[in-house]
Amino acid sequence: MDPTEAPALELAALYHRRWTIESSLDELKTHLADRQVVLRSKRPELVEQEFYALLLAHAAVRHLMTEAADQTGQAAEDLSFIHAIRVLHRRLPAAGSIPPLGIGQHGFTASSTR
Repeated sequence: MDPTEAPALELAALYHRRWTIESSLDELKTHLADRQVVLRSKRPELVEQEFYALLLAHAAVRHLMTEAADQTGQAAEDLSFIHAIRVLHRRLPAAGSIPPLGIGQHGFTASSTR
């Protein structure tokens, strides 16, 4: 490769970005969906909808991890996605009993879910 067209620092940054993407795909396929990524829909638009639902779930977990990292003064990248999924699996059954009235009502606050 021509070093003027592809400088080493730029290639190193792209390599890091690639592995960030690969890690995110691994989180989505292997850990979030528990190795059971099977899109059941038969129509393309519904397969797309299922895929977007997985992406939203991944983004929600990552958002919770960012909030947790902010509260503890850590970097979100230092937290374990696998551990976050395990915590959510333990805590989500209790969240099912919360009335759908919204945060702040019935003594439920965002901090009580952590």
